[in-house]
Amino acid sequence: MSKDNNASGGGISFFGLLQVAFIVMKVANIIDWPWSKVLIPTWIVLGLIVLITLVCVIAALVTWLRDR
Repeated sequence: MSKDNNASGGGISFFGLLQVAFIVMKVANIIDWPWSKVLIPTWIVLGLIVLITLVCVIAALVTWLRDR
């Protein structure tokens, strides 16, 4: 008997849920924040992606230069 385990980790993250909540509250006039504050969860995620990418590129560059 074979049991398929096709569970994926998909779905909305904490920051995604927070972003949707902020947008809904802004559109419904529950909060009176500028859009720059409403989009903070997105900026956090994008900042983390950029930071991780930079660390990987620098590590690859250092490794490449060391092996030359």
